[in-house]
Amino acid sequence: MRRIWAVVLACFSLTSYAQDSNYPVKPIKLLVGYAPGGATDIVARSIAIKMQETLGQPIIVENRAGASSNIASEFVARSAPDGYTLLLGTIANATNMTAYKNMSYDTMRDFVHITQFMTAPSVLTLHPSVPAKNLREFIAVAKQNPGKFAFSSSGNGGSPHLAGELLKMRANIDLIHVPYKGAAPAIADLLGGQVQMSFQTALSAIPHLKSGKLNVIAVASKKRMGTMPNVPTMAEAGLPDFEVSSWNGLFAPAKTPPHIVAALYNAATKALQTQDIKDKMEVQGAEPVGNSPDEFRAFVKTEIDKWEQVIVKSGAKME
Repeated sequence: MRRIWAVVLACFSLTSYAQDSNYPVKPIKLLVGYAPGGATDIVARSIAIKMQETLGQPIIVENRAGASSNIASEFVARSAPDGYTLLLGTIANATNMTAYKNMSYDTMRDFVHITQFMTAPSVLTLHPSVPAKNLREFIAVAKQNPGKFAFSSSGNGGSPHLAGELLKMRANIDLIHVPYKGAAPAIADLLGGQVQMSFQTALSAIPHLKSGKLNVIAVASKKRMGTMPNVPTMAEAGLPDFEVSSWNGLFAPAKTPPHIVAALYNAATKALQTQDIKDKMEVQGAEPVGNSPDEFRAFVKTEIDKWEQVIVKSGAKME
């Protein structure tokens, strides 16, 4: 599929001169729906710097935090489809479609999905007080003690919360969800033993794994992570088809012309292939993706459908 898209996009690039040979002719705005300094913001700024080297115009990252990125998403969805206002879409653009009522935009209808930047698999961590060394043992002890174990999350409706709900559904166990206002307090109480488990990013978990303060028993991805090669995937540990990752990628308003999409796709995938970006993502426990627009669109649709089932069945609500 990528090779086909490469040919198609190359054709668009050749014809772009007849349509707008100078794109871009002014700075491009990239909206991020979260506060400055977080992992999503860091990815946006790192890739924006590389993309502007290819495009020849500055890419200005603008943070419009709030409503689980809905504020930024709505702004971009309503912007002119001229390639000058873009969105760093995230997993929230999939979960929000079900978790929020009366949405003012539609993730599939109102955007062109250009390419996925990265994926950061969630890892299942346990406090050492839990009498389990692996996933099978944890599921067994949880079934023996329904409602005894609690899992922390960074807030209602986020990926750590939904990962816990998915585990409850797939393993048929009764766990108590304890939401916090942010990842830091959620991890602090896990370290303190106030809660017994949590899904975290590898970046958050690795320091505590090395110190022995937490046990990491599984990775919610298709393959093991290079940063923790001894930790099995959820499938290897006994739960097949269990994948939970934080992800983000480049969105543009619907009806953005194909030659502009081609230019943005080319700049983004070129950036993702640089060693600098690969190194920065590895430090964060993430991997670059760089799939085609069709592949990215299909992925987003799959994420919307998957999390719809979890949200509806669990009754998860957004803050």
